[in-house]
Amino acid sequence: MFVDSADIFISSGNGGAGAVSFRREKFVIQGGPDGGDGGRGGDVILKVDPNADTLSKFRGSKYHKAQNGKPGKARRCSGKSGADLIVPLPLGTQVIDFDSGEILADLNEMGAQVKILQGGKGGLGNAHFKNATNQAPTYAQKGISGQSLHVRLELKLIADVGLVGYPNVGKSSLISTISNAKPEVANYEFTTITPHLGVVEVDDLHSFVMADIPGIIDGASEGKGLGLEFLKHIERTKFLLFVLDSTRQDFPPTEQYTHLRRELKHFNQTLASRPFGIAISKIDALDDASSIESMLDDMRAYFDAERKLADKNVEPESNIDFMSANFTEDHKADSSAESSLQTQDAKSATTDSTHDSPTNTTPANVTPTSTTRANTTPAFILDISSIAHIHTNKLKFSILQALQNTPKHHS
Repeated sequence: MFVDSADIFISSGNGGAGAVSFRREKFVIQGGPDGGDGGRGGDVILKVDPNADTLSKFRGSKYHKAQNGKPGKARRCSGKSGADLIVPLPLGTQVIDFDSGEILADLNEMGAQVKILQGGKGGLGNAHFKNATNQAPTYAQKGISGQSLHVRLELKLIADVGLVGYPNVGKSSLISTISNAKPEVANYEFTTITPHLGVVEVDDLHSFVMADIPGIIDGASEGKGLGLEFLKHIERTKFLLFVLDSTRQDFPPTEQYTHLRRELKHFNQTLASRPFGIAISKIDALDDASSIESMLDDMRAYFDAERKLADKNVEPESNIDFMSANFTEDHKADSSAESSLQTQDAKSATTDSTHDSPTNTTPANVTPTSTTRANTTPAFILDISSIAHIHTNKLKFSILQALQNTPKHHS
């Protein structure tokens, strides 16, 4: 069972009490104090476990406490220190204070470990308190109590690429085709109800990790559907791939992208500004190539209009014309010459999508766009079919090239 959120109570160990003891031996009539110190309480340490991929073990186990230190003994013997509590967590787990919401630790690197609570110090035995006026002290220190904390664990998957799209647009089919992930694939919405990670092998030297999350619906950023629960899993990704369904006549790809973009922006402004690419899926279900070219032209016109609005400092989502798939002829005319040249070059350079050269890092059938506006302009626009393996190799090379041009770290 995949569990990506849990709250637990953690406590460090109490320090052991110091001992009150006096030396008692044959021929030693009045031995002095010899009480030993108490042992130190155990710390609470959070550590990344490479074998863990879910927080399910914390669902039925809420209270976790390190060992207490043992009390001191006679003959100045110190008590045994309590064992540290090591809490194994999956890679990508955030530890958040349940009450204040403060992020206490972020385990986003393999091998990372954090001491989140320190154990209490052991008390001093009565041997420490003898002096000239009190040569037989009858008191010792108590150990210092440990610390307690109520924390919330949030697992955020770490991947290079996150798939974003509506339910049943072909995200699971895509990740099962180009990676080693094997999610359930079926022809109904919300087939995917848990996130999946897959390693995409581009060639012998290059690979990247792709994350598939349940489909997003309108209002996901407000808690509708499964979107809000799993949108956090693409917060750490470097690159977003919008998968748009080409078979929805009532909901064209341009409108799908606009709605998805709005949901991402409402959920996390930083996430919405990530570099991204466009994949128009299920093109094998379309009747002719002209409809595919028409969709590509619409997408090019869409982003051409978006660039013009950005130059005028107009927010695209606030323009009602921008929300529609039916652009004005002016938008299409502005980009028609460039689009036709790109299409002719693509057709002349591409023969069979299933026989791509591994050394070709600039796919011919991809529509490249400027990288100067990474938050508003896609790195590529590509029509694909996972079932028929159309342009899937080109998609892998395009994503790899985009990742190589993307900053390595995103918070």
